[in-house]
Amino acid sequence: MATVEKMPMLAEGYEKLTADLKRLKEERPQIVDAIEEARAHGDLSENAEYHAAKERQGQIEASIADIEDKLSRAQIIDPTELSGDKVVFGATVTLLDEDDKPVRYQIVGQTEADAKTGRISYNSPLGRALIGRKVDDEVEVTVPSGDRYYLVSKIEFI
Repeated sequence: MATVEKMPMLAEGYEKLTADLKRLKEERPQIVDAIEEARAHGDLSENAEYHAAKERQGQIEASIADIEDKLSRAQIIDPTELSGDKVVFGATVTLLDEDDKPVRYQIVGQTEADAKTGRISYNSPLGRALIGRKVDDEVEVTVPSGDRYYLVSKIEFI
């Protein structure tokens, strides 16, 4: 029997996926109308509107199935309920880079990751390197630009 892997995410990530799903489901009837209208124009083999609408319908259905799968496997984690001295999913970690410049990241799910806003996936190279680390641990990460070294200076659950 295959086991279904849980997908950890924060509550706001779950809410965003739910909103995306609702938006896509609301778009379904519009696509059906566009297909019907394009079909009424006659010859389907040379009807660009029809083919574009059918392609969009396929994209929407695939997105809906993907989001429903993620939501069904969601394991919502509230970082404020966590504690401890190790980096875990949901933790906000302050690191010192090689120049002793502080950088802050929160360990989040794949769908919530956005490095520009300081959110990295637990599956990213840095995320995997940080999980289980403690304050004052040194972390070495191999990224496309080369090896990077960090020192864990603070772990927060906020």
